[in-house]
Amino acid sequence: MENKYDILKNYWGYHEFREPQADIIDAVLSGQDVLALMPTGGGKSLCFQVPAMCKSGICIVVSPLIALMKDQVFNLKKKGIQAEAIYSGMNYRDIDRIFDNCAYGNIKFLYLSPERLMTDLARARISKMNVNLVAIDEAHCISQWGYDFRPPYMNIAEIREFLPENIPFIALTATATPEVVTDIQERLEFRKGYQVYRKSFLRSNLSYSVLYEENKPRKMVEILRKVRGTGIVYARSRKQTRDIANYLVRNKISADFYHAGLTGDERSAKQDAWIKDKIRVMVATNAFGMGIDKPDVRVVVHLDLPDNLEAYFQEAGRGGRDGKKSFAVMLYHENDRKKLERQYEAAYPTMDEIKRVWQALGSHYQLAVGSGKGEGYDFDIVDFSMKYDLEVIRVFNALKILERDGWLVMSEAVNIPPSVRFLMEKEELYDYQLKNKKLDLVIRRILQSHHGGFNQILHLRSFNKLAASLKLTPVQLEKMLIYLHKEDVLKYTPIKDKPQIVFLEERITGKNLLIDKQSFEFLKKRHLFRMQKAIAYAETPDCRSRLLLKYFGEKDSPKCGICDVCTGRTKSDLSEEQHARLEEKILGVIREEMVTIEDVMASFAPKWESKVIRVLEYLFSEEKINKDEDGVLGVTGESK
Repeated sequence: MENKYDILKNYWGYHEFREPQADIIDAVLSGQDVLALMPTGGGKSLCFQVPAMCKSGICIVVSPLIALMKDQVFNLKKKGIQAEAIYSGMNYRDIDRIFDNCAYGNIKFLYLSPERLMTDLARARISKMNVNLVAIDEAHCISQWGYDFRPPYMNIAEIREFLPENIPFIALTATATPEVVTDIQERLEFRKGYQVYRKSFLRSNLSYSVLYEENKPRKMVEILRKVRGTGIVYARSRKQTRDIANYLVRNKISADFYHAGLTGDERSAKQDAWIKDKIRVMVATNAFGMGIDKPDVRVVVHLDLPDNLEAYFQEAGRGGRDGKKSFAVMLYHENDRKKLERQYEAAYPTMDEIKRVWQALGSHYQLAVGSGKGEGYDFDIVDFSMKYDLEVIRVFNALKILERDGWLVMSEAVNIPPSVRFLMEKEELYDYQLKNKKLDLVIRRILQSHHGGFNQILHLRSFNKLAASLKLTPVQLEKMLIYLHKEDVLKYTPIKDKPQIVFLEERITGKNLLIDKQSFEFLKKRHLFRMQKAIAYAETPDCRSRLLLKYFGEKDSPKCGICDVCTGRTKSDLSEEQHARLEEKILGVIREEMVTIEDVMASFAPKWESKVIRVLEYLFSEEKINKDEDGVLGVTGESK
């Protein structure tokens, strides 16, 4: 067994572990099951990658996101570590080859989605592998109490049947409430003597703020001019990302936009430009950021309120990973709450709507009843909705319910680059090149720029550059590769760059589709609870950091001292006389009867709203008032 510090230094270039990485690694190496709770940017990946490298054998990594899997595999390979990933959109031959290499080759890490893990093929092949560790990333997905519940995660523990008893499991997450923490341990069937390691979710260098704004774009520009350095702006819709990026450029701030609807090449180019500081600000949907390791993000702005604090905490947490002062700013307006409430109502379509979408999917892919299980297909939700006269948002939410009930999986765009695998032996290929001069240069250029052309698949990641080097357009190059494919010279697989639908069960008719109504109602209530907590975060004038930490179970955390409430910035634009008068009236209203923040606001004319909010924030920060679990305000002893 190799030393963990040698592994850390030789492959990652670090000399010391962060707290509590070393303890987690030691527990895994001793064979214990482990749950690691660490904030975004806390170095979770090293907690399973290092112990897996210390021991002989392969580590199975379960991850829900294709982009995250591909990013980690790419980074491991750059370090000279053999890693592979299997996900929707890949053909059977590629999957079969990877499984063989994992069982009989020198692969150290195999990344799988939870649905792939449960296939008969995966189970049969994993039983032949020398597995040294099973890592479950984004482990909160296993719990119905969590915000991103995925039913296939609930079956992960079944893999224990195919492994020796001493193989440890490590579950990792950056967002878990106390209920989710308990659920993870139970669902993964942690063995006696398991360990739970918690690193406080406190980000002492990250200043959280909620600013009430009528003109959000103008305020955003003001913030980005004030805070120098790299930034992320999160917007809710794809159109909004483009519009806001253009607005920033018009205001002389370097910016670009990013969302899941772009092609893989476009996303990669934009992401690369931002990471290399060629673009200062990325305006994006929540499709951006997962797995991206850029430590020097100085500011993260949310133009809309997310519908849960887990998502907000992860996205805001992408700021300041280098430990330097950074800012997470939410721009809030009363309309944001109303928008969230409308979206909540739309998120739960009727049973008839769900069955209609399921029936339409079967027709769309021409699946016979009893077929389709385990099959994956490209999916264009707009095209599908138009074809069957359905509303896109209703289709999306129906698919999410079908996914939660275990009928299918809806993945993001897979972005698999085009690839070739030569079918001819060297001598036969050489003879073919002599007889086909026009194709000779294409074959030679591919073999020169990619190693191992005769025994593995070659991914043409720089397809456009390859075409340019041959003085061809990408379309012309593709036509030549298709011709070589037909000639059985090579196997050409075009780029795959669309979202995927994977059927987890065989097709049945819509009228026979069963949806768990009890689970449906439970998830609906949990969604409402999380949404209300997100709204409370935006509207409760208390230390922002303390509100977030309390949500994640850290009840006795101190005030951060650097958020908008703690610094008292909200008081600065009021005269002493105005502030004193408003404070006196607010305290009087609270003393008179049991009231909520909304009741206090209703006691003032609308034009006073922003000023009343600022005084409320001040009173909370100075602990002159408090709020109980039901939202009822009270005056503390000193103010009575």
